[in-house]
Amino acid sequence: MQLVSVERTEEYATELPTEPQQLNLPAAWPQHGCLEFCDVVLAYREGLPNALDGVSLAVRPGEKIGIVGRTGSGKSTMFLALFRMVELNRGKILLDQLDISSVGVAQLRSGLAIIPQDPFLFSGTVRENLDPCERHEDQQLLDVLDQCHLSAAVSRMGGLDAEVGERGKFFSAGQRQLLCLARALLTQAKVLCIDEATASVDQKTDKLLQQTIREKFQDKTVLTIAHRINTIMDCDRVLVMHAGKVVEFDKPAALCQNDTSIFHRLQALPVT
Repeated sequence: MQLVSVERTEEYATELPTEPQQLNLPAAWPQHGCLEFCDVVLAYREGLPNALDGVSLAVRPGEKIGIVGRTGSGKSTMFLALFRMVELNRGKILLDQLDISSVGVAQLRSGLAIIPQDPFLFSGTVRENLDPCERHEDQQLLDVLDQCHLSAAVSRMGGLDAEVGERGKFFSAGQRQLLCLARALLTQAKVLCIDEATASVDQKTDKLLQQTIREKFQDKTVLTIAHRINTIMDCDRVLVMHAGKVVEFDKPAALCQNDTSIFHRLQALPVT
């Protein structure tokens, strides 16, 4: 039993890979939201097939990209790679022409925003969930709640000091999703990732989400994994994934007019 500590020390000191030296970047990085995947290959562990298999694409600053594809096509894996939840096997991801593998994880993730498919709230108050690091004034928190159409609901519950309950049980699924959107608005991040955020909400909340995103993220780069095709029809371009590869990447109108395109066929089917 005493030798277990020796084994662990050896593993931690000699076998685990270490992160590269972190670059000293300004707090405002990234400033433009230019994103590029360069021949990205990623497998979740050795022996498994590649979840991303040679993905290469470039997203211009402020561009709105819709991402579609069947289950297992690599859509969510792209977000995991961008947030460095899983490290790449090969290739690189550039954010504002800088390889994200050379950036500290804390700074990288603070420069990105995400609205997950399953909205997560911590036990605590509305204020603590919106601003856990206490970086913003109360008026800023109230402003984002108003922008996300939550002012009335939060006011009825008691304001910013109202308890959200365990995993946000005092809010409906749609309201939890809107709170996640408000949290993303506060970050002022240049890149927003939306992972099927409207999959479990009603049409009314879906409309509110899409309206707020269009208005408040006009100058931001937005990547949206679609659950409903109509939510990405006004995107600048649509990315179609299949088996970890990019199979189509063009304007939605151009893909719709092409009878042989995968996106054209997906319009008649639910996206999973």
